[in-house]
Amino acid sequence: MQVSIETTSGLERRLTVNLPAEIVEKEVDKRLQQAAKTVRINGFRKGKVPMKVVRQRFGAGVRQEVLGEVMSRSFYEAVQKEQVKPAGQPSIEAKSGVAPGENLEYVATFEVYPEVELTDLAEVAVERPVAEVTDKDVDNMIDVLRKQQSSWKETKRKAQKGDQVTIDFVGRKDGEEFEGGKADGHKLVLGSGSMIPGFEDGILGMKPGEEKEVEVTFPEDYQAENLRGAEAVFTIKVTASEKPELPELNDEFFAAYGVEEGGEEKFREEVRGNMQRELKNAALNKVKTQVMDQLFEKHQVEIPAALVASEVNSLRGQMVQQFGGQIKPEDAARMLPDAMFEDQAKRRVVLGLVVGEIVKQNELNVDSDRVKAKVEELASTYQQPEEVVDYYFSNRELLAGVESVVLEDQVVDFVLDKAKVSEVESSYDDVIKPEKQS
Repeated sequence: MQVSIETTSGLERRLTVNLPAEIVEKEVDKRLQQAAKTVRINGFRKGKVPMKVVRQRFGAGVRQEVLGEVMSRSFYEAVQKEQVKPAGQPSIEAKSGVAPGENLEYVATFEVYPEVELTDLAEVAVERPVAEVTDKDVDNMIDVLRKQQSSWKETKRKAQKGDQVTIDFVGRKDGEEFEGGKADGHKLVLGSGSMIPGFEDGILGMKPGEEKEVEVTFPEDYQAENLRGAEAVFTIKVTASEKPELPELNDEFFAAYGVEEGGEEKFREEVRGNMQRELKNAALNKVKTQVMDQLFEKHQVEIPAALVASEVNSLRGQMVQQFGGQIKPEDAARMLPDAMFEDQAKRRVVLGLVVGEIVKQNELNVDSDRVKAKVEELASTYQQPEEVVDYYFSNRELLAGVESVVLEDQVVDFVLDKAKVSEVESSYDDVIKPEKQS
């Protein structure tokens, strides 16, 4: 096998491979001889079909199959010989060797992984939030849980924030009704923010049977283009009003959250425990996000287009699944174009390359104890955690996903050991608050 390689531009490489004709011919002959033993052709008994007939009938198809396998196999032998690491699948074009007796020559075009020069990790600065779950935090959480189990009771009082009103309304722009601006019997929880700004505020203080006009301005990013930034007047009538009625803290309420014994004391203990786990994970995630943000910002890496394309497809597939998998594959690229995912895909590629280089240079290996602990943590939310643990350890693909997360966490710990880390006193609410999306 003769191999030559050249750099075409940036990360792109062009590999030319020459192979003697006999490599392909021997394999083609071998497969045709095997086929001759089993093929059935009218006029011949099984196993008695002449090789000339077998070659005429099946030779071209077998040759294409063999050529594909030989080029694929020899490509990976060639890149190992040349000590290059392809990023993504190559584009392979045969230059000769398609016809019988010709030496095989093909050209493979592909990208390689870039060199990643790690920055000084001592330049990374991270703020670690420090907080505790207080009795007030527990009280607030129990109030949230009670509201989740609340029922509605009819009331004649003035509508307040948190009440559910039933309304009839019609909207007009420049005195004319517009499409989608009318409804009867619509239920609305005041303060939910489900309507355009000003709409719900206009209902506050109204009683059942009352009607009024409310002036609003549609947001500039409103989905209906003809209404963006437009001023409108809604005529709103409240036909019914209900106030939330919270359940009592009793055994029935506790049982709804899995606490069968121990009463309120046990219930509060369970709530606090869940909040502490949530707090711990949220704090770790905030620190991890800061580390990853800075690793991304501090490394200038040439990005292989093939890896970005792969990540785009992966992100698009995840979004399709969020839609319940109802989008057909042929429609996905049109409805969810590459541009929607490119920035996130590039970030994931860069971080993957940087994290991989940290692992390589510092010879980090997956901690099996941390993998076991992670699996047990994931399983703890199920009714039969032991079965879930066994399932993870019997499924190589699932376990590999956990190992990848654990190794990434180990990289974060490694960076934190080198970085400037300062502790910031925080509240429970501040720590668990989701990060703002940029």
